[in-house]
Amino acid sequence: MHSFDVVIVGAGAAGLFCAGVAGQLGLKVLLVDHSDRIAEKIRISGGGRCNFTNRDLDPRAPQRHFLGENPNFCRSALSRYTPADFVALVRRHGIPFHEKHKGQLFGDRSADDFIRMLVHEAEAGGVAHWQPCAVQEIRGITAGGARYELATDRGPVQARHLVIATGGLSIPKIGATDFGYRLARQFGVRIVPPRPALVPLTFPGEAWSPYAPLSGLSLPVAISTGEGKHRIELHEDLLFTHRGLSGPAALQVSSYWREGDAIRIDLVPGVDLAAQLRRAKSVSRKLIANELSAWLPSRLADAWVTQDPAWQRPVGEASDKALAALAERLARWALVPDGTEGYRKAEVTAGGIDTRDLSSQTMESTQRGLYFIGEVVDVTGWLGGYNFQWAWASAWACAHGMAAAAGP
Repeated sequence: MHSFDVVIVGAGAAGLFCAGVAGQLGLKVLLVDHSDRIAEKIRISGGGRCNFTNRDLDPRAPQRHFLGENPNFCRSALSRYTPADFVALVRRHGIPFHEKHKGQLFGDRSADDFIRMLVHEAEAGGVAHWQPCAVQEIRGITAGGARYELATDRGPVQARHLVIATGGLSIPKIGATDFGYRLARQFGVRIVPPRPALVPLTFPGEAWSPYAPLSGLSLPVAISTGEGKHRIELHEDLLFTHRGLSGPAALQVSSYWREGDAIRIDLVPGVDLAAQLRRAKSVSRKLIANELSAWLPSRLADAWVTQDPAWQRPVGEASDKALAALAERLARWALVPDGTEGYRKAEVTAGGIDTRDLSSQTMESTQRGLYFIGEVVDVTGWLGGYNFQWAWASAWACAHGMAAAAGP
């Protein structure tokens, strides 16, 4: 029988980091994962360069960039382990990085730099790492000071602390499973129903047919959806696809969108299009579509005017009513998705372990000695490095909580 202070299930961002911190705090740690490859989500993130955190994160106002049933839950962890703390670790390992727009930090070379860094930190903490190694069963025990016994491919293991860092359901082709949710149910920990997040939106085929040929077209928009704590409004780039909408605008909105809700898009943000078209009517002989191409990609302008014969003529011959209606539609395009591209294309999973059953200080659940960190928890960040920072912060809080519980 193998015995450890801590067993961490899941060798992704949160699990790897927690293992290294806990080991360096003096705990005897086992890290176990069923997959062949380590930290695959880190490897594919940020176009292969890893968008590892975001400088704009404000832990005093987590609701700005995080959602969940209680967005304020993550304040404690995020304030104790900040983007600056992780940047210091990255610098210590000599990994070059750069900042893109809106505070997003990316590695200059490859995401593998960050995986090697986390593995090195785990090795520095003397962490035992079993991978690939599946966990078949976990049960609570009370023998010999241990609280949990795990049946694994490499034999039985006992531990006083058990950390679940198995992530969500997004991108099943790299090994995502519902392990964390099943274990929570086993021990009576509540779950907020999971759903795909940061995922492209889809629309009914017939309704989308005028826009399907625009696949690949991108433009800046203002976009909003939802009400109350589930409302979001932002300015980002929108990408048309064969089946719907993607790009940062659609991905951000998807985390807040609920089935049956509309999304609202201003395709010409910051432009008084009605006034511009009235002005053009008095001086221009161009077709309306050609006038629109001053503010919209020409392919989109062409597709848009085909929806109404009143818009398929020179701007000088159009009625004031038709031009006003066109401007209104472009500035207040409302449409209802019929779904999303699902977990196969979702960058993260929203929902998960109910934060009412977790300590915001240590990530320990109502089941003593059982912790949940990272994506498996009902804390979902915006696109742009926020979810990785939650992984680092929740892992750090958990590791320090376990070390404090172990005593001197």
